[in-house]
Order: sequence, then C-alpha cells, then structure tokens
Amino acid sequence: MRLNDPLVTSFSFCGETYPIDLSFDNVLDVLDVLSDSALFKEQKIELVIDLLVEKTNLSIIEKLQMWEYIRSKFILIGDSATPETDELGNELPTKAGKRSIDISLDAKYIYASFRQIGINLFEEQGKLSWQEFQALLESLPENTIMQRIIQIRNWEPQKGMDAKEKRKMRELQRKYALPNTLREEEEDG
Repeated sequence: MRLNDPLVTSFSFCGETYPIDLSFDNVLDVLDVLSDSALFKEQKIELVIDLLVEKTNLSIIEKLQMWEYIRSKFILIGDSATPETDELGNELPTKAGKRSIDISLDAKYIYASFRQIGINLFEEQGKLSWQEFQALLESLPENTIMQRIIQIRNWEPQKGMDAKEKRKMRELQRKYALPNTLREEEEDG
C-alpha cells in the first residue's frame, strides 16, 4: 500500500481498460462465490468477473486469466509470495501459520471491532475499498474484540502458569475456536 497512489478503480488487461469494483463488501461477495461448493469452477469465474468488472466478451480462459491477475494484484494485499531468505539467499523454513481469523465466521466480531474504532461497515458498503478494509483490519487496536479473540486463539500456556488461568484460557479457546482448528490442536497436545 502506498499512500501517494490513488485507489484502484480500473485496470488494463490484454490491451483493454476495465472498471473494477473493489469495495470491501463486493470483494466479500466474490469470496462467498469462490467458497460456494454448489458452483462449478466455470460458474464461479463467470460470477466473480461479473461482480468485479461487469459483463465482458472474454472467453472463459481469458476470464480465468483476468481473475488470477485481479487476485494477485488487488485481492491478496499483504500476502507475500516471496519467501524469506537469509543473508546468503537461502530460503528460510516457514512454520505453517495457525489460522486465527476467518472473514466470514468472524463477521460479527469484525463488525463490532470496527464500531469500536468508529466505523460502521454497513454505512461503508460500496465506499470503503478492500485495500482500506484490510489495512484497518490488520491494524485493529488491541482493545478491540477481534484482536482479543485472535490473542485467545493464538495463546499457548507458559511454564509455571497457574492451572486456573490455563483452564480459563482453554475454555475461551474452545468458545472462540474456528472449525477444525481445535481438533488439530488437541491432537498435537
């Protein structure tokens, strides 16, 4: 994100310029379409492109290529495809990150957290860009409910910690666990 660049409202693809709707609620609709198991891949691509750039005369292959371009350039903000390296250029091993937030399942906590910082996401639909939304989400203050839930999900017991405190935190972890994460952690522990 560069503060001196304008927000993206159009882009060039195969020599044509296309308008693009990257409002956060529209991108969330795109993510919903992509997660819909009742749709075939071709249907998903058609719907995603219709949501983002409206109707086009592109073939399904071109639409797929367009989606990959949009996804990598505008949707995956902050995700680094470049692996970290040491001073010799060797790729550093990475630990599989524990999922600590789900944009759909945590919607009410995200909404409440944005309200805590004075932003009503319903009033921002069609206005707040995906880039702005992600920047705000990633930098929510520690006193917001979403940040507290992330801390609970990522909590690990420390040596010498009081048993009562451990029990309390494990209960909170069960309460706020994302599907499939609690079972994996219990198998590891």
